[in-house]
Amino acid sequence: MSSNRLRPFHIVDVFGDERYSGNQLAVVRNAIDFPEPSLQKFAREMNFSETTFIMANESEIAGRSDVPFTVRIFTPNAELPFAGHPTVGTAFVIQQYIIRKKVPKITLDLKIGPIDIIPEYESTDDGVKLLWMKQNEPKFSKSILNTTQLSKVLGLSRSDFDSNYPIQEVSTGLPFIITPLKSMKALKKCKVDLDAYLALIRKTKAKSILVFAPGSHGTNSKLSVRMFSHYFGVPEDPATGSANGCLAAYLTRHEYFGGKRVDIQVDQGYEIGRPSTLYLKTNPEGSKFNVSVGGHVVPVAEGTLL
Repeated sequence: MSSNRLRPFHIVDVFGDERYSGNQLAVVRNAIDFPEPSLQKFAREMNFSETTFIMANESEIAGRSDVPFTVRIFTPNAELPFAGHPTVGTAFVIQQYIIRKKVPKITLDLKIGPIDIIPEYESTDDGVKLLWMKQNEPKFSKSILNTTQLSKVLGLSRSDFDSNYPIQEVSTGLPFIITPLKSMKALKKCKVDLDAYLALIRKTKAKSILVFAPGSHGTNSKLSVRMFSHYFGVPEDPATGSANGCLAAYLTRHEYFGGKRVDIQVDQGYEIGRPSTLYLKTNPEGSKFNVSVGGHVVPVAEGTLL
């Protein structure tokens, strides 16, 4: 194949209600013959939280939705097996610029396996209203972390934690330490101590911490969250689909809202000036339940990479 193939790329904001909110993502199309060493170099050059590459020859797949789209996800530092906002943002680019028509679902073939994205369309036209990411069956760690460990990491007192619920590692493809707090005051007070954080994650499978509390930043959200992931080069993330999927699973498992079903809106990113909105749904099926994370995607810029 020619090494001179044109590769369109797009910059989008994921989980944002308007441009320059939510989480930035760069998506490179037509990347099937992109030289392997260049994938990581390009992601580092873009320097967004993640860059994705659609590993397909568009002349063979344009207009089709009946095959999985192979996608690879990179941070500036490493390749990831799965991440939420890159999955949702890439599905938006596939729908808008490759398939270009209404479809019931878009399947992304990631390192962890296939992930289905369900578009929800505007009633008046073919525009995408929301994209719903169906996540893998959640897995819960048996070990429970204690408030002494997390208080040192987050700069909180032990009374800031909601003792009615555990601090627990949860994964729907990528693990997170889910940490319940009592109030928005405690949420806003969080400040990571890097040495304590590094000491903690040496002992845990999860390398990222999501904290949440009841309340919103003046929106219709039931909860507000913050997510810290220094290990992956992201001191604080403005919008995290994979982490919020784990949160949805956690809320269901521990019946945080009094039942085994979740259908809520969540705030994230306000503390760092990138306000984001995520939608969480779980549907019980016997002893198991499905987890979906939804959000808007807003185009910002596009170009062509030679």
